[in-house]
Amino acid sequence: MDNLTHSLVGAVIGQAGLKRLSGLGLPTLIIAANIPDIDAGCTVYGVESLAMRRGITHGPIAMLVLPMLLTGAMLVWDRWQVMRGTRPVERPEVKPLALFLLALVGTLSHPAFDWLNTYGVRLLEPFSHRWFYGDSIFIIDLWMWIGLGLSVWLSRRREKHEQPTWARPAQLGGAAVLIYIAFNIGLSWNVEERATEALSRMGIKNALVVASPPPVRFWQRDIFWRDATSRGSGAYTLLGGLQLSHDRLPLGMDAGLIGPAAAQRADVAAFLFWARMPFAEMKGDEIVLGDQRYSSGLTAGRFTVSIPAHDQ
Repeated sequence: MDNLTHSLVGAVIGQAGLKRLSGLGLPTLIIAANIPDIDAGCTVYGVESLAMRRGITHGPIAMLVLPMLLTGAMLVWDRWQVMRGTRPVERPEVKPLALFLLALVGTLSHPAFDWLNTYGVRLLEPFSHRWFYGDSIFIIDLWMWIGLGLSVWLSRRREKHEQPTWARPAQLGGAAVLIYIAFNIGLSWNVEERATEALSRMGIKNALVVASPPPVRFWQRDIFWRDATSRGSGAYTLLGGLQLSHDRLPLGMDAGLIGPAAAQRADVAAFLFWARMPFAEMKGDEIVLGDQRYSSGLTAGRFTVSIPAHDQ
């Protein structure tokens, strides 16, 4: 998910009452909810970063190490403010164990929410390179922004006016967002199952089907499927139901140039490591590798790599 969503998740957890466990609880939760994205610096490597993102900093070792490092940093910050005489007098006592638990909760929320979209996350890195996908929420979800943001605002407003129920809006808002997420998970998985059954009736067996949520329209799904040799698409809406296109395109992944290029070029190897639904098309004198998940709509052409024909 985007970092605004991660920040709002950390804020809602804090405003739901957990921040009371320790001084600096709320900033710790917000930072922790974002800290696995320290791997974002690798994006300077372009396409090669696809093999670096959502890996080691989202895996089980990082889920322990990052909270410890963040807890230490927050304790140093609190102590530094004491030494300078700038520590806010209203700040509650900073409790190391409680602060670590908050950092742990916030950090764990990050890969959990990253799992929700089609991009994927390597939850077991470095023990396994396997990608995990939830196929349920678009990477930037307007409705989650509204739900989480409104919950935090109402909670902070009540807290400012010293109302004893200041945590209630965040608790209710957080629960509503979890229900929203559960609905989307159920919808995607149901659509993928129905599409798989429909393809089987069309004679297409053992197909990989992805029901991808589009921006804003959470009640719809863009469908992408592939078998061993071909690929196709479709759509789903709550009112219109499931519709699969009868057009079938070749995967093109048997092109002899792709294997040698992957062995010689880091960007091609990285792309193929990341790609879940790779395909190849000849465009001019180049073979262009793409991924079906990001081949239409706003994401069309965003993730591609080209192999010039003269590399043969």
